[in-house]
Amino acid sequence: GTNEDALTEILTTRTSRQMKEISQAYYTIYKKSLGDDISSETSGDFRKALLTLADGRRDESLKVDEHLAKKDAQILYKAGENRWGTDEDKFTEILCLRSFPQLKLTFDEYRNISQKDIVDSIKGELSGHFEDLLLAIVHCVRNTPAFLAERLHRALKGAGTDEFTLNRIMVSRSEIDLLDIRIEFKKHYGYSLYSAIKSDTSGDYEITLLKICGGDD
Repeated sequence: GTNEDALTEILTTRTSRQMKEISQAYYTIYKKSLGDDISSETSGDFRKALLTLADGRRDESLKVDEHLAKKDAQILYKAGENRWGTDEDKFTEILCLRSFPQLKLTFDEYRNISQKDIVDSIKGELSGHFEDLLLAIVHCVRNTPAFLAERLHRALKGAGTDEFTLNRIMVSRSEIDLLDIRIEFKKHYGYSLYSAIKSDTSGDYEITLLKICGGDD
């Protein structure tokens, strides 16, 4: 089976440049293209959106265009709330290609037009893995460290630890935004990431993860 959660997390949190490098590394290691494997393992709108993200074509500019935000918000409104049925392609195009700062402004404009938060519209209009993917993009646009803190919380709570997710996030974000993730974790769950790791792991594994984590907030 396919681990849709891992695909969603990696493809929504990596920059365009990182995605291009991941695709190259994927081909070097597996002698297969990442795009081809995504195509054969997924389907429908979820597949289309993943392939768009895997292409690494998201705009990385920090400049925002107010006119474009208004236009995109209108397109999203017409593609979902304002019609019978949903034009999924428009959601994919805008959410997978526009820069995060641009999308932030677009979501504000969307609320002005529709009187609804984009999250509520996505939940009402879409379903399945495609819905999960677009919600993950919105979450990342608004606060990537909070999105990853939530993933870590899910990996650590309940019976059994999801080591795969825990290892991936702790190691891949250790020099990027792990301090921010720690802050968000404490803010949302009332206890530190450090203490969550301590109570859920043991031995050398625990010692190593706590070293990466760095401190108890």
